[in-house]
Amino acid sequence: MGKGYWIARVDIRDAERYKDYVAAAKPAFERFEAKFLARGGTYTGLEGMARARNVVIEFPSYQAAIDCYNSPEYQIAAKIRQEVADAELVVVEGA
Repeated sequence: MGKGYWIARVDIRDAERYKDYVAAAKPAFERFEAKFLARGGTYTGLEGMARARNVVIEFPSYQAAIDCYNSPEYQIAAKIRQEVADAELVVVEGA
């Protein structure tokens, strides 16, 4: 089974409260061995609607990526994120 990846595109509405999301999500990311490959930074929108923040997170497996999202730890963080940012998030399986 290949690795799993979260690909998130985010527009933050409240930067101060977004820090609360980051802090709340940390335990889930640590538990599921998340490795941040891209977190914000410079980007070039080539097609479709671009978002201000783009994140790619690698997990040891596709299942670990799904389990992280569904974990009680991350669900607490997700509620905060949903209050302070607009986002799309997908999980993809790597090769």
